[in-house]
Amino acid sequence: MNHLTNQTLNPTTTSRNLSGGAFRLLALTLALAAPQASAQAATTLTLPGAVTRALENGADVTTARANLQKAQANLRAVRADPTSPITALTQAEQDVTAQAATLASTKLSVAQTVVTQYLGAFETAARTRVSAAQVELDARQLKIAQAKLAARVATTLDVSRVQNTLDNDRQDLQSARDQLPVLEAQLARSLNLPASTDLTLSAPPAPPKLSLTLAGLQAGLEKRLPGLVQAANGAAFSALQVKLADNDYTPARTLEDARVAAQNAQISLGDAQRSALTQVRDAYRSLQDAQERVALSRDSLANTQTSLTQAQARLKAGTAAAVDVQQAQVQAQQAALAVTQAQNNVWRSLAALGSAAGTDVTGLVK
Repeated sequence: MNHLTNQTLNPTTTSRNLSGGAFRLLALTLALAAPQASAQAATTLTLPGAVTRALENGADVTTARANLQKAQANLRAVRADPTSPITALTQAEQDVTAQAATLASTKLSVAQTVVTQYLGAFETAARTRVSAAQVELDARQLKIAQAKLAARVATTLDVSRVQNTLDNDRQDLQSARDQLPVLEAQLARSLNLPASTDLTLSAPPAPPKLSLTLAGLQAGLEKRLPGLVQAANGAAFSALQVKLADNDYTPARTLEDARVAAQNAQISLGDAQRSALTQVRDAYRSLQDAQERVALSRDSLANTQTSLTQAQARLKAGTAAAVDVQQAQVQAQQAALAVTQAQNNVWRSLAALGSAAGTDVTGLVK
């Protein structure tokens, strides 16, 4: 085997040192090695698939799930011990409730992060293509301006302006190209994939329609949001402390302190509830705005497509130049990108609303 590792393998020399079966096995291994390495480095993703992968393999969800399991094991131990005081049992039960809420909230937060990263990378790739088309148009318009200058029907200022536009658009294109691998690497990390993974992102599906009302989303927040669950647990435990201290054998000062603590816990719970309700309302309104902007962007796209059709007709009739059609094509591409961005903003708003309300409204969290 040392002879094989110290020289380049080829069928001629190898066949003299290996039996027929071993040679065929080695040849097959060498033939398959490169394609397998390539396949491992390339990954095609969908938005739902990316979220599912993050929820299955992400460190945050794994940690939250482990914490819930530990809390559940502790609760079983406390319940199995007949000497456990009521306070210990209550705290163990509340810990399970809090950890369950934390796990659910972590899933929603991870989903929101992945949705944001996925859409950001997808849009940047699309923007790169549109920017490339814009640069091509700019370059053509610069040649036209230079030709007009040579024919003395344009000034050097006209050429300078077109050149400046081209330079700016080239910089935008380069910035998008530089940003894309960074965004893809961030997404890969969230999915627990190697940073060198070549990601191919499929177009996001159409976002779902929201089936819940604002009132429905705001109901029961104290059972879903970790902060509210913790505040509600604190208020309940403080009330228990008052009950336990309200007797003839506990000092009056202890009872009074317990009552003050219970009142403060209720105030904290009320403040947290009002803040959470406001956040849900704001997220709900943002979603409504995002949905309305999709319709507006589609109207704009329809207008640019009509303009493109008209420009093509004028070119055919000899009343427009080819550059006019190219400009209309770029405008149509830009409008199509705006529609994509508007639809993606609905996804972002749904994910943000889900995190604020503590319930999945994207359909992506399983």
